[in-house]
Amino acid sequence: MTPKQVVESYSEALGTGDIPKAFSFFSADSKWHQPGNHKFSGTNNHPGETGEMLTGMMTETKGTFVIKPTGALMANGSLVAMPVHFTGENNGRTIDMTGIDLFEVINEKITQVWLFSDDQIKEDEFWGK
Repeated sequence: MTPKQVVESYSEALGTGDIPKAFSFFSADSKWHQPGNHKFSGTNNHPGETGEMLTGMMTETKGTFVIKPTGALMANGSLVAMPVHFTGENNGRTIDMTGIDLFEVINEKITQVWLFSDDQIKEDEFWGK
């Protein structure tokens, strides 16, 4: 599979709620770089840590946190950019913004993910400390 196909497959599995399949596209030592200055910020150093973070986000938002691709994936060698739109509710706060998820894919496995949102300060406020 090309890097773009790997990210497409990950996104499709995530979209259907098949979390084990989605994480099967990650390398065992993958890194997920969650930006900002909030309770979920930082680098997760393997899929288990990333899964715990995403579970925490879903728990915090009572299942309302949704991330959807909004456009074509763009590839440049081992890097794949995916435009996204995300929404959710968290203790009376709402979020509704766009971003870019950037994936590094090596040997058909996602090795790193960097996330970018259009307003990091608002995202920090949404998640809290």
